[in-house]
Amino acid sequence: MRVAVETVAKGAAQAAVTGNTAQPGTGRVTRTGTGTGSVTRTGSVTRTGTGRVAEAAAGKSAAPTASCRAARPRADALRNRERIVSAARELFVEFGPDVALDDVARRAGVGNATLYRNFPDRAALTHEVVLAVTSRTTLRAEEAVAAESDPFAALSRFVHAAADERIGALCPMISGVFDKDHPDLLAERDRLEEAVAGLVSRAQSAGRLRTDIAVGDVLVALSQLTRPLPGIACQGIDRFTHRHLQLFLDGLETPARSELPGSAATLEDLRRS
Repeated sequence: MRVAVETVAKGAAQAAVTGNTAQPGTGRVTRTGTGTGSVTRTGSVTRTGTGRVAEAAAGKSAAPTASCRAARPRADALRNRERIVSAARELFVEFGPDVALDDVARRAGVGNATLYRNFPDRAALTHEVVLAVTSRTTLRAEEAVAAESDPFAALSRFVHAAADERIGALCPMISGVFDKDHPDLLAERDRLEEAVAGLVSRAQSAGRLRTDIAVGDVLVALSQLTRPLPGIACQGIDRFTHRHLQLFLDGLETPARSELPGSAATLEDLRRS
């Protein structure tokens, strides 16, 4: 303690000589001149006449520099990744999940090296496409509920919006081309199924939707009506998609005009197929 007091006192005296003012009781110096005196506060800060401060507190380290922080992806790298996923989504709808990855890179406007840097194999790309489509389709279902007070209108709005999100690209999840039991995918799948089940249940409870159909019927019809036959490039399919979906919706509305063969397709039926 005596050494510390003497050090501060000595620094204050030096500060007075060189034009600096010691702040009583703090061990700090307010610099008012251009002298070279210094005050040392034991275990804390050393301040010199040049205005520099060195952290010397025991157990403390300087704040991490920018170079130490985790590097964020560049904006152009993120854009390339999004373009690859978008291109793959379109090609999965047109040709199925076995489309050549070179074609995906070409459609995205990137080199093969860029594609493989983001997605080292087909399974990784398929995973990302299914995750993105599932998440976006769920959002469309939630938006439909918020925008439409009529339950059947909400279901109709969702069906058309899901087509625009290329829900047909989710066929790999049914066909088992990749790890469909990945935790991220299971979580998003559950969200989507819950959202669509809610749309169907509310429309049926309101007496607007026929009762001999189930969620699986809606999802299968969506998938089939929004993609061409596998391996056939049908670039103009969008001209017909929404017309055919509206015919499908007209057939769902009550009163039912026919008796459907077989039984309603449930989500469990889809998982077993």
